[in-house]
Amino acid sequence: MNEHKEKILSVCNEICKGTMMETLDITFIDVGENFLLAKMPVTPKVHQPDGVLHGGASVALAESVGSAASYIFLDGKEFFVRGIEIAANHVKSIREGFVYAKASILHKGRTTQLWEIKITDGEGQLISNCKLTTIALPRK
Repeated sequence: MNEHKEKILSVCNEICKGTMMETLDITFIDVGENFLLAKMPVTPKVHQPDGVLHGGASVALAESVGSAASYIFLDGKEFFVRGIEIAANHVKSIREGFVYAKASILHKGRTTQLWEIKITDGEGQLISNCKLTTIALPRK
């Protein structure tokens, strides 16, 4: 991994300390020219009562990785990013292991960005497909 990639991932993981992302054990693990990848363990901490991954935890993962990607691919010194809409389709359940969320840009406007976040299991099977709209607002 090159130094630039390592630095981006280090910053993403560092800013998660003391936040919900740390509570859910979300870790950023890869970044490319137009994507950001994170993983989250599937443990009882993120289960719904019947022992499968809670859809809300999946959505929290999706919004976390999509918002972080938006921050990375915009100038974070000039703008701050907020999620303004998220939609999720949960297509498969999972009880244990890890889920991986890959945020890819669909539209990069000056103000709004549209992200697709695919959440998969360790074998690459789709668990949830999410769409996140973010807004970049100028820092004053």
